[in-house]
Formats: sequence, C-alpha cells, structure tokens
Amino acid sequence: MATRRKKRRADPKVVVGYVRVSTDEQALGPEAQREAIESWCLAEGATLVAVHDDIGVSGGTPAEKRPGLNLALDAVAEHGAGVLLVAKRDRLARDIVVGAVAERMAERLGARVLSADGTGNGDGPEHQLMRHLIDCFASYERALIGARTKAALRVKKQRGERVGAIPLGYRLASENGKLEEDPREQEAIVLIHELRGKGLSLRAIDKALRAKGYRPRGGKRWHVQTIVNVLRAGDVAVAG
Repeated sequence: MATRRKKRRADPKVVVGYVRVSTDEQALGPEAQREAIESWCLAEGATLVAVHDDIGVSGGTPAEKRPGLNLALDAVAEHGAGVLLVAKRDRLARDIVVGAVAERMAERLGARVLSADGTGNGDGPEHQLMRHLIDCFASYERALIGARTKAALRVKKQRGERVGAIPLGYRLASENGKLEEDPREQEAIVLIHELRGKGLSLRAIDKALRAKGYRPRGGKRWHVQTIVNVLRAGDVAVAG
C-alpha cells in the first residue's frame, strides 16, 4: 500500500496517467492506453509528468491492492497534479465501489479523474450521471466476462485439458506436457528477491533485471505487478 501522501495545490495542467489491463481484456492494450493519454495531454496543452500501470490486474481489484494506482496517486501528490488521467473510464475500475474509492482518493489530493476519450469529463449533473452509467455497465460487463470464463474453464476441465496460466519460473515439458522448472526464470526470481533485499525500488528492479539480460514473457520490461507477485510469493515486503 502506498505511503502517506501530502496534498499540494493542484494544477489542472499537470497530469498523471494511469493504465490498467487485466488478463481477460486485450481490446485496449497498455501501449494504446498510453498513446491515448499522451494525445489528450498534447491536445489540452497539459504536461504529462508520469504514467503508472497495473498489468494483469482485474477491474474489481481494490484500490489499495494496486501498486500502479498507488504509485500514480503518489505522483499526483508529488507533482501537485490536478488530473489523474485514464484512457477510458473503465480503466480506473470495473466495479462501482472500487471506482468510487479510487476517485475519492484522487479528489483528496485535489485531482480529478478524467478520461482521454472525453466521456463524462464535465462538471454538470448530466456528466455525473454518465460516469455512474459507465461504471454500472463496466461492472456488469466484468461480471459477464467472469461468468463466461468460469463456464469455459468447466468445459476444459471436463475434457481433461490444462487450465490456468503457467506460473513464473516454470514451463511445460515437451515430452509429457507437465510443469518443470525453467532455469532462466528461476534465476530471475532469485535475483528479484536479492535486489529487493538491497533496498531497490520496484522500478529499479525492472531496470536491473533487463540490464542483466533477463526478459519477461512476451514483454520488453518487467511490470510492477509481476515483481510484486514474485515478492509476495516469498513473503517479502512490497510497499514503495
């Protein structure tokens, strides 16, 4: 959970971006979200001081359990940003309560949560209604996706097929399709714990891993959430 934040006078032309992608939502990827945030700032003549992300994080995950969101809120406080910007409203949350809590946390720092697509960004009652409607439909869609996913998993289990992602540090053996240790990923896991033990931040750990030639699956950099998951699995403190 993020450290205590000091509120500064908020500047509406200073922006912090927030990106979120869950494992079952690929329509608007992190790069597309970043581009939307950057384009909005350019069009509005605003300064984008930071962008933080939560990758593989469900829209229903509570705000206090999102490392990227907490880093974004810390950046809002640090830079006196008047805007916490998301590409679309449902990137903030797909749960009505979670969205309201996250928005209240930003408001306490003097910032507004705005969407790069412009939907519901106004101050009038009609814009407030639009934000509430978007939150309701996002929550419904999340529940619908969850129901479909559970149904698909049941079918896979009935067929005897493997379900679930392959955990970091393992791979499927070519001869029998069973899990076996991946030596390179096991080394990365050990290194993550060693670097954290030396006091490195989550972002610094990502840079150190890449500098030593360790690359995450299907990505150019180690996302904060991946590092957090590794540390939590080893009961290592992850705040900050």
